[in-house]
Amino acid sequence: MKYNEEINRRRTFAIISHPDAGKTTLTEKFLLFGGAIQVAGAVKSNKIKKHATSDFMEIEKQRGISVATSVMCFEYNGVQVNLLDTPGHKDFAEDTYRTLTAVDSVILVVDCVKGVEEQTKKLMEVCRMRQTPVIIFINKMDRDGKMPFDLLDELEQNLKIKVRPLSWPINMGSSFKGVYNIYDQTLQLFQAKSKDDEKMLIADLSDKLLDREVGEADANQLRQDVELVEGVYNQFEVNDYREGHLAPVFFGSAMNNFGVRELLETFIRISPTPLARETDKREVAPTEDKFSGFIFKIHANLDPRHRDRIAFMRVCSGKFERNTFYHHVRLDKDVRFSSPFSFMARSKSLVDDAFPGDVVGLFDTGNFKIGDTLTEGENMTFKGIPSFSPEIFKEVVNKDPMKTKQLEKGLQQLTDEGVAQLFTQNLGHKKIIGTVGELQFEVIQYRLLHEYGASVSFVNLPYYKACWITSEDKVKMEEFCRFKQSVLGNDKEGNLIYLAQSEWYLNTERTNNPAIKFHFTSEFKNDEEQY
Repeated sequence: MKYNEEINRRRTFAIISHPDAGKTTLTEKFLLFGGAIQVAGAVKSNKIKKHATSDFMEIEKQRGISVATSVMCFEYNGVQVNLLDTPGHKDFAEDTYRTLTAVDSVILVVDCVKGVEEQTKKLMEVCRMRQTPVIIFINKMDRDGKMPFDLLDELEQNLKIKVRPLSWPINMGSSFKGVYNIYDQTLQLFQAKSKDDEKMLIADLSDKLLDREVGEADANQLRQDVELVEGVYNQFEVNDYREGHLAPVFFGSAMNNFGVRELLETFIRISPTPLARETDKREVAPTEDKFSGFIFKIHANLDPRHRDRIAFMRVCSGKFERNTFYHHVRLDKDVRFSSPFSFMARSKSLVDDAFPGDVVGLFDTGNFKIGDTLTEGENMTFKGIPSFSPEIFKEVVNKDPMKTKQLEKGLQQLTDEGVAQLFTQNLGHKKIIGTVGELQFEVIQYRLLHEYGASVSFVNLPYYKACWITSEDKVKMEEFCRFKQSVLGNDKEGNLIYLAQSEWYLNTERTNNPAIKFHFTSEFKNDEEQY
């Protein structure tokens, strides 16, 4: 309980969205308000030769998309904000899903023109599964898009969550005039490219000041809209939001820096402080005195000039201190860190200590894998950081046999990062990469060549799923393995996998082999759901 003050001033969250909804732009505006950066990068702009602070990989700069989760820390109004900017592209969804294990809440960005998109639904499903609190920011109000009430209906129907507007727009597109903050009863008038917007206190919407500022017609429309909001939607209750039952909604324009401060300030007031985490033994509360944490991301060569490898650790309880020995549960050995870092995307700064909710970068010499747990001695492992069954499978073909060692090292490190999964087929010892999207192969190929000097090509394989298989019947398992050698392999940990060629094959094997369990995540030891 002695770290309560530090815990209560921390907010750790992720920003998620469908590609191009404005997630990275919103991230940068938060950093501007936090004083962490002075100038925002121009995402996907050919005119301005700058790039988003959070997009540091060369391939991200070329494509204008985020393909790896970035971690950024800054202070705002005395609150330590730990912000994780996630990949928007669907091909990198697994990195986003893992990141959601390390945060306590989420801001979901929705494009007011396109509304709810496919990736938005999938991300929301993961949030609902974990009961993660969600705030929705409807972006690009300076463009002509869907009507606000239509968007709210769409959010409720497609995301299957109750919503409650905490701000309301005055028009949109070319006639967009501003946003009324229902939560604070303040009015913010829109000025494109404004860095800091003046707020006007409107304690009563009947105040004639509103008519003078926005015009009588728009003032009356705002009064009607807010009255309808108050009549249709229940009063906002913080606990409903924190328990994942209700999503507050804000409107604005991240590109024009509008409505962002209201979002950030309200988020800091209502979002949860660091939450408890489940392990295979018990629940760990953030207020416990003894340190514990887990690795949710690994990134090699964060700085191309130095062959470094960083493991990102979420602190779950107690106090993490530099140069202190901690127990690595999986390896059953004690380790210490002389140079732990906090991050501002690519920039690193040395930290002496960290508290629950903080994300710390640890230099890694190959000791860590995603999901590893560090403690002050207790043998427990944090749950909920699985690998999912891939959807696309390709054999790795080495184009330069002289670089075999470099290829082995590159594949090992990239798959340790979670960029993709690596399987070895029993017959022929083929190296198979499994991903959830085509773009990951492009990233793997690019990074193998530029970071490890290994040139590869890929050959498509006709597989539908890779399922982890287990059985309590040793004889049945041996029999299954004897007859199915051509479609069996192992993951990096040596766990047995079955490579199903189609859904029909998978269902047939399940029917014909009731003693064999087919699991769709690597966390099968705690997984009650099987195919």
